[in-house]
Amino acid sequence: MAQPFDKLFTGMRGDELLALKQAGRARTFEAGATIFSAGDPGDGFYLVESGRVLITAVVGNNEPRTLAVIRPDELFGEMAVIDDAPRSATARAETDTTTVFLGREQLTVLLELHPRLALSLFREISNRLRALNQKYLDEIIPAERLAVVGRFAGTIVHDFKNPLQVIGLAAELACSEHTTPPLRIKAQSRIAQQVDRMTNMLNELIEFTKPTGQSPPLARVNFARYMDLLVEEIRTEIAERGVQIELGNPVPKVDVRVQAQRLSRLFYNLLNNAVDEMPTGGKIALRFAVIDGTLQIEIEDTGRGIAPEIAQSLFQPFATHGKSHGTGLGLTICKRIVEDHGGKIWAHSEPGKGATFSFTLPLAL
Repeated sequence: MAQPFDKLFTGMRGDELLALKQAGRARTFEAGATIFSAGDPGDGFYLVESGRVLITAVVGNNEPRTLAVIRPDELFGEMAVIDDAPRSATARAETDTTTVFLGREQLTVLLELHPRLALSLFREISNRLRALNQKYLDEIIPAERLAVVGRFAGTIVHDFKNPLQVIGLAAELACSEHTTPPLRIKAQSRIAQQVDRMTNMLNELIEFTKPTGQSPPLARVNFARYMDLLVEEIRTEIAERGVQIELGNPVPKVDVRVQAQRLSRLFYNLLNNAVDEMPTGGKIALRFAVIDGTLQIEIEDTGRGIAPEIAQSLFQPFATHGKSHGTGLGLTICKRIVEDHGGKIWAHSEPGKGATFSFTLPLAL
């Protein structure tokens, strides 16, 4: 088993520690001061004379975690010096700390004068890597698993909010003694539709967590008839939030091979994301084009646009910005659905001028 962190870097001989101290120059840091940050150049390493230093790194959902506590007569920052790479972690003085700093050139000279020091240094580095691996297995992986469970739970709550609102209103209408039989039947139909939708959402999440690598079964569908029903259903739902859906051109009367329920999930995700970006209301334009054997669909909104902070990671799991109720999983599922249908998805935006999401579906041959 790897050594605990409070026992690392204490195996060097006294003359080796003395040589390190004599070769470097003193640097002091007040409690809370950052000594170096992840990404900084690895220009040298440190030997702690007094105080304590925390080594942290961002893991998982942008959460910093403590990887090591460095105490007197222990080293830190040596990896970046050896491999000539940027810092991979952040070092911060936990208490008032005095260190000895050695640059790369100083280390080279020191190793020439004290060959045994190289063996001691690499032995301590090996111990640290073993301890870090054990810490990752014992602490970070279980914590990340719990975090993923929490994110999935948040996704379910977020995605179920709209269907539950529809079910609530429809149930109230169906149970009213003043409701006519036709309206009661319509309310019952809406409840059944939303229950099916919620079931499909759960199945999609389960499928996302258990990728099979197999192509899903697809059925030939007339896209115009499919869209007529879907747009009417979504239009009714989002009208209550002050958002209108407009068709920029007639829906092409072409056949595509799809899983209708999953394709509906794709549209619901994209359209509800657009609605979320228009809290005071707005418009969503749907446009269609047949290009080189594919059907291209564009969904353009008049919202706030895509935040630059997540533009490059838009379709990655859990990428989100500015949503207290969102996890960013929805667009990842959208990408999975489109690619399972043999298509591609992309987006472009100018902040403050709305966003446009586009995707393609191969035409049925």
